[in-house]
Amino acid sequence: MQKPSLIAFNSPIGIIRVFEASGKVTAIDISAKGAKIATNNSPVLQTAKSELEQYFAGKLTKFTFPVDISSGTEFQRNVWRQIGRINFGKTKSYSEIAKAIGKPKAARAVGGAVGSNPVPLVIGCHRVMGASGKITGYSGGKGIPTKEWLLEHEGIPSK
Repeated sequence: MQKPSLIAFNSPIGIIRVFEASGKVTAIDISAKGAKIATNNSPVLQTAKSELEQYFAGKLTKFTFPVDISSGTEFQRNVWRQIGRINFGKTKSYSEIAKAIGKPKAARAVGGAVGSNPVPLVIGCHRVMGASGKITGYSGGKGIPTKEWLLEHEGIPSK
């Protein structure tokens, strides 16, 4: 596999770094601090940047650029695929995802897989909430304030 290339740009939630290898986005990092803007002419990275900017501008609700989530375990990939099915403006609980993947008692393990999602925003882990609808955490950007911003952006009330 080739060495990943990178593009990084400003967004309303911080600097977004997008990594690509072999023609697919392999990781997205929402940086709270320390990241620097970076340019790249890769067609995949240019498309990803454009679509993410459209998302932040309220003009896009579904991403089309190719992603590679093969770095995760089979369990993680199953969780990520379920999260990827949650539409813009909707949420699911950890337990609902656990049931959907056939592991109804694995809500806590689902939480771990959610936290290791390599492509947040595309696989909208911010749309996963506690059973009561509460925000239970977020690992991107500034943590919970970033998740609150994303939920508000999508018109999802949070507790």
